[in-house]
Amino acid sequence: MSVVVPIKSLTLAKSRLLGCCFPSDERNRARLVLAMAADTIAAALATPGVDRVLVAAARPDEVAELRALGADVVDDGNAADLNAALCHGAALLRRADPDGVIGALQADLPALRSDDLAAAIAEADGKRAVCADHAGTGTTLLLSASGGPLEPHFGDGSAAAHVRSGALPLATPAATLRTDVDTIDDVARVRTLGVGRNTAAVLRGARHSCTSAEPVS
Repeated sequence: MSVVVPIKSLTLAKSRLLGCCFPSDERNRARLVLAMAADTIAAALATPGVDRVLVAAARPDEVAELRALGADVVDDGNAADLNAALCHGAALLRRADPDGVIGALQADLPALRSDDLAAAIAEADGKRAVCADHAGTGTTLLLSASGGPLEPHFGDGSAAAHVRSGALPLATPAATLRTDVDTIDDVARVRTLGVGRNTAAVLRGARHSCTSAEPVS
């Protein structure tokens, strides 16, 4: 199977972390976004059965270092939103692999372990499937059926939207796959799970005294 990971401009991603974890330091906040993506991608590439990870980036120049991990980095086709970026990436992957499974994986899973991702893929067993986040409302992983369309419906209530569109809701606990960074509190949550080395290095220089549950954009 192949995986597409969308990444918007680092200058726009996770903007509500600025002033809390990274007081007045946009550069370190952008470093955290890139570090989380690197740890997510490293775990995906270490997962048995995942042959390719394609990063669909709004600014490929900002994330070029992800190529060193083994990921392919392309532009997102000037996508208007996350779903368009995923469709663009999925189309590129489908041309190379007409019959395989394509996964859409969020880039903010810094605690991701390959065994959790492998368990979700095994449960899907070639069917179109969705893994909800720890809150049960968002989506961290969407899998196409073998040779089928990805059909992403990311946005508010995406987990339910994907189920309504026919995706199988996955039951595997997969804590590291379900714990994305959507709130300030999620930073603390992923640290208890154990983040990857790239994220850990950035967090060591950050301040984490915020307890607000405001969504991170």
